Amino acid sequence: MFNNTVKNFKINFSALDQRNTISSGDVITGNISFDLTKETKINCITMTLTGMAHVHWSTRNGKTRRNYSAKLNFFELKSVIVQENSVTGGAVTFKPGSHVYQFTCHFPQGNFPSSFHGINGKITYNLTVGIHRPWRLSKDFVTELNFVHRINTNQPELHAPLLGSNSMTVCFLCCASGPITMTASTEKQGFMPGETVNITCKFSNASSRTVTPKVSLQQKQVFYTLNKKSKRMRIKKLMSVTGQVISEHTSDVHTVIMLAIPSSASVTISNCSIIDVEYFIEVSLSVRGSTDLTVLFPIILCDTPIDAQPPPY
Repeated sequence: MFNNTVKNFKINFSALDQRNTISSGDVITGNISFDLTKETKINCITMTLTGMAHVHWSTRNGKTRRNYSAKLNFFELKSVIVQENSVTGGAVTFKPGSHVYQFTCHFPQGNFPSSFHGINGKITYNLTVGIHRPWRLSKDFVTELNFVHRINTNQPELHAPLLGSNSMTVCFLCCASGPITMTASTEKQGFMPGETVNITCKFSNASSRTVTPKVSLQQKQVFYTLNKKSKRMRIKKLMSVTGQVISEHTSDVHTVIMLAIPSSASVTISNCSIIDVEYFIEVSLSVRGSTDLTVLFPIILCDTPIDAQPPPY
């Protein structure tokens, strides 16, 4: 068995950044290393860089089940690390022991979406090293790359604050109580995974019921077929924070609620025709015995720090 012949196969990278990410146009350098337990004939060793998006889901109506899927191939680039014997045109004989080969490959330029693994689809970029032997199937070793699409952070809307407000009146025993009002704001619209969002809130509760402020980060995943006639939407709550209870007949309560964005969150994806990934911050007041009062902020997750817009003089 070839698995008993090749041991300790590794793909080692030397040109990745501190966060282990790759972006459009990057040069990827490194080496492959492996040990052979015995003399082995190999025609060639190839490297293939691929990018693709794939979605899939199903629906059921009674006994009828319908499947939906779509696939996009962004690119497929092939190169050769070890050639066949230039004299005979046949296989090269490899001796037992350790073998190391350097490689360099260029990630193509293009508006490719960031890597993503979702509930009903994924966007992946793979580096595959294939070892091809005479009269046998090739043995492939696959490494997934963490690709990030660099969003243009010079867009003014990313630096600008967001502001929203809402109000409601609660009825109790056919009598309307005083209004409940809420105003909330964020210092900007663009954030990074791992960053903390400060939500500045002002609450007034003129009702006879207590209310509880809550803040949550929601991720919206939308998957499409190629013609976009069918889609599947998923909402995930990634993080939630509960504030202090606000007593009845209380006005002008000012507070700042801090919401940490998980460092594992993917960046916003809006440049893929079959997968969208969006983020929302929901600020709500939970009213006992009534529906919640909410304000929704769309935010954009980037891979680059974004400064808040300075206040006007």
